[in-house]
Amino acid sequence: MSELLAGVKLMDQDLEPVDPEVLKGKVVGLYFSAGWCPPCRQFTPKLKRFYEEIKKTHPEFEVIFVSRDKESQDLNEYFAEHMGSWLAIPFGEPKIQELLAQYEVKTIPSMRIIKPNGDVVVQDARTEIQEKGSDPEALWEEWLAFYE
Repeated sequence: MSELLAGVKLMDQDLEPVDPEVLKGKVVGLYFSAGWCPPCRQFTPKLKRFYEEIKKTHPEFEVIFVSRDKESQDLNEYFAEHMGSWLAIPFGEPKIQELLAQYEVKTIPSMRIIKPNGDVVVQDARTEIQEKGSDPEALWEEWLAFYE
């Protein structure tokens, strides 16, 4: 994962910088969302519950919030107040536009599970979490079968 995000600044829930090297060896979900988006506000709590459940037994899972917010303050508030304890790409980082294009994100919320080299393992993780997220462990195992 560090290859895909090399040189990109990441931040934690406290809006403090985080080195992308922390993603080494992690299964990463890119979460494309925004605070102004009603469907995002409906899905984010589900993702947060799923993330917290998976992290209990699989610390190798990480989510990165890729914001579509229109202002830095909007991103920071939405991230700090509504997201899980995952990471985010700061507002204005050019990599956001690259990721949107690379993963052909047309609508939000959207989520991709990706390999360290950036290949997509799960194209529509959002729908999978909504439909199968009540059994996080089974869904995790399903994802890993594609990951390997």
